[in-house]
Amino acid sequence: MRLPTPYRPESDIVSHRLASLAGALDWHAAAAVAKPWVAQVRKHPPPFWAMESLLREYPISSAEGLALMRLAEALLRVPDAETAIALTADQLGRADFEGAADSALARLSSSAIALSKKFLPESDHPPGLMAKLGARTVVAATLRAVQLLGRQFVLGQTIGEAMKEAKSARGRQPQLRFSYDMLGEGARTAADARRYLQSYLDAIDSIAAASSKSGAPVSNDGISIKLSALHPRYEDAQRERVLRELVPSVWQLCQRAADANLNLTIDAEEVDRLELSLDVFEALAAKVAAERPQWQGFGLAMQAYQTRALDLIEHVTAIARRHKLRLMCRLVKGAYWDAEIKRAQELGLPHYPVFTHKHHSDVSYLACARALLAVPDAIYPQFATHNAGTIAAILQMAGSTPFELQRLHGMGEGVYRELMKTTNAPVRVYAPVGQHKDLLAYLVRRLLENGANSSFVNQLGDDHVPMDELLASPLHLTTESTLPLPEWLYGPAPARRNSTGLDLAVETMRAPLLDAYARTVVPAVPTFDASRANSALTVSATSYRQWSKTPVAERAAMLRRAADALQAELPRFCALLVKEAFKTWGDAIAEVREAVDFLRYYADEAERIMQPVALPGPTGESNELRLTARGPWVCISPWNFPLAIFMGQVAAALATGNTVLAKPAEQTPAIALEAVKLMHTAGVPADALQLLHGPGETVGAALVAAPGVAGVVFTGSTQVAKIIHRALAAKDGAIVPLIAETGGINAMLVDSSALPEQVADAVVQSAFRSAGQRCSALRLLCVHEGIADHVIEMIRGAAAELRGGDPSLLATDVGPVIDTEAFDNISRAAQKLGSQHKVLLAPDVPTSASANYIAPSAYEVDAIDSVKSEIFGPVLQIARWSGEPSAVIEHINTLGYGLTLGIQTRIDSRAAALAAQAHVGNIYVNRNIIGAVVGVQPFGGEGLSGTGPKAGGPHYLYRFCAEQTVTINTTAAGGNAALLASP
Repeated sequence: MRLPTPYRPESDIVSHRLASLAGALDWHAAAAVAKPWVAQVRKHPPPFWAMESLLREYPISSAEGLALMRLAEALLRVPDAETAIALTADQLGRADFEGAADSALARLSSSAIALSKKFLPESDHPPGLMAKLGARTVVAATLRAVQLLGRQFVLGQTIGEAMKEAKSARGRQPQLRFSYDMLGEGARTAADARRYLQSYLDAIDSIAAASSKSGAPVSNDGISIKLSALHPRYEDAQRERVLRELVPSVWQLCQRAADANLNLTIDAEEVDRLELSLDVFEALAAKVAAERPQWQGFGLAMQAYQTRALDLIEHVTAIARRHKLRLMCRLVKGAYWDAEIKRAQELGLPHYPVFTHKHHSDVSYLACARALLAVPDAIYPQFATHNAGTIAAILQMAGSTPFELQRLHGMGEGVYRELMKTTNAPVRVYAPVGQHKDLLAYLVRRLLENGANSSFVNQLGDDHVPMDELLASPLHLTTESTLPLPEWLYGPAPARRNSTGLDLAVETMRAPLLDAYARTVVPAVPTFDASRANSALTVSATSYRQWSKTPVAERAAMLRRAADALQAELPRFCALLVKEAFKTWGDAIAEVREAVDFLRYYADEAERIMQPVALPGPTGESNELRLTARGPWVCISPWNFPLAIFMGQVAAALATGNTVLAKPAEQTPAIALEAVKLMHTAGVPADALQLLHGPGETVGAALVAAPGVAGVVFTGSTQVAKIIHRALAAKDGAIVPLIAETGGINAMLVDSSALPEQVADAVVQSAFRSAGQRCSALRLLCVHEGIADHVIEMIRGAAAELRGGDPSLLATDVGPVIDTEAFDNISRAAQKLGSQHKVLLAPDVPTSASANYIAPSAYEVDAIDSVKSEIFGPVLQIARWSGEPSAVIEHINTLGYGLTLGIQTRIDSRAAALAAQAHVGNIYVNRNIIGAVVGVQPFGGEGLSGTGPKAGGPHYLYRFCAEQTVTINTTAAGGNAALLASP
């Protein structure tokens, strides 16, 4: 049994959840039970270190709250004092910590955080103690303050410390149980995974040594593990590998826990990993049933904010009964909400996989709680919540069914203090364990999920929120959403619709792609006779006279029809991209979507800019500015984006009333042929859009040289762009415009405040995705010497986990390069680098059976100036730097290219200053540098990287147009009657 798609209408799902609760819950009675708890918490507020107090003092939406969060996630990792000083000044310089209430936290702030803000070099305050203490001492005080805050959310830095704290807490509240969570997730390398595995094994041994083996596992302490920490490629596309490699590792943990009579829970993670988690979970459940049938301590966490939460409970119940087990199931609200929303928007998915209203998640939680309580033979339910109303509702629904409640360490202590005075329900504390520097992901999620204004934890400490409002019933459906569906990301209709994508982690969504691949045959495309270039131009010029007079609204409608048709045929065009251009499936989907976006965007833009504009002038005169088409354009597109760039060029020219002679890359003509057929079917006349396939040296050159060409748009190498430029300049007649987008030595600057895991992800994606065959791909990584060793090692480890070869396989990350010529050129360049510089990642890993496959490689160069030219493949050069980052940008500027630049830093003011200094078209801060989105990140460079204007931007279409001003003397027909008639 597989779960249904997570992308279904939210209102339908919530209606079903509400129906399942009908008659099962009296919310009014539950709220009455919860009110005394809330009243006592407000009367006796939690200590200053509790989450409730922290959020009350420094709401996450405030500058102060944001500064604290960012310091907590970055300052502990910065190795050099200079960057720590800059980071502290940057974050605290925008906050007002002196405004905190008179409390212990405020005193802590005034002794360290506010002190730092007052006396750091970039502050406007008088120097004060700065001369006595110095910036380093003040930063040390701030660091200590951040450590004190971080300590409140980690039970101990080691399992031993944590167990000591747990023992102390249990002395005060004997019914407490603990589930220890060793901080860390998202292993990037095999070494990371081994380290996390050993950490879990050591923790189990430590817990076992201090625990009694008597009693049921549900009554004992336990451990929570994250599967993403135990495998560097824990994702659906790597399913076979994960099941082969991960299940044995987790089984080691299960055996140890079973032998010690402890419980072990697999934590919940992102939606796209849910099916994979269930596959791993069931494989382990089968082993438990076969080898440890008496152990009833195996469990799984479930997220109620997922739209499939009830389906998940049904699925896990079936697993339990199939294997005759009683499973522990922890129900949580969910901790990745913002990431799930962003992913759905970026992928253009039809709906969100999580609820977009908080009270819908509350409804789902209650419905899931009822479902868990209904199957006590299969599931021991554990309810993790800090909401007093939800706790009271669970007590009401449970009756005599066994269950336990859970809270996070550092949160909800006040509510649970009151609860445990009146009930004997067991309470388990979910207790993070780890070094403060590993606190990042956990702390940020806790702050964000509880910092929202609608959060119960946030509102609990706010006396201005009335009791009835705090405990208001969530049992209603909200049909209106302030969050648009991904389709309408750019605004409600009539705004441009976002293209629709697929989630490759969902079997039913990827099935059409695989079916299309099996059916698709790459058609042969006849080569155009270059000697007929002039006649083709004549046909285009004749068609231009009619096409340019077609109203812009009609031209735009044709482009939109083509976009809709392309969207409908996404699987077929993806299959063509995989077969002819050797794209991986993820890249193929993204490219079809980009082509759809180009068609819709340029349709909108043409209608916007091609309306006459009235200009001011003297009385008796009208002045109007118009844009007009230029004539036949030659569009020369590359093989690395044979659909998106091809259709983008063509659509821009057609939308503005020009006709097109389209010369696709000689390696990928079939994709262009099918695109042209689609546009002809949408209404574009055959003579207005001609496909002329052939070698650039003959067909391309003949078209550029033909008389009467109104313009050339080209994407490709800088060398070929210069050849076209010279050919156009040498022609007699009009000066012909050239729009050129070429490559670049694209760099990424990483300072010592950057998060290494984020850097590794961004570098591997930017340098090696698409086999490095993107104009925007990362070629040069400039990393601060203070973190260089660690970052390089992480990049090497992450790159080693990539799978290369046949692009038609879902597991393939890196496909082959486009042809033998490219393979030979890249190989020679890599060999030269290897002979002259330090090899960090050798390309001589086991070779793929796919022709022209080149494994990712990396080399450490002596200096930025050592990088002389672009290598158009999966080859990365790395240089260390020290001193001022502005000097690094100056070196990058002197290379002469200017396409993309990445900046990885936690210092906002530094990022802004470096971006302003760089002569680069596209700058990306704290993310990868590829994947520009139409209308969102207009793409194009300067210098050796192109002429501009930016494709997919609001200025692009102007270059395809001529400007015309029409001035009419209205007084020529007897004077200005309107002026004479005025009083």
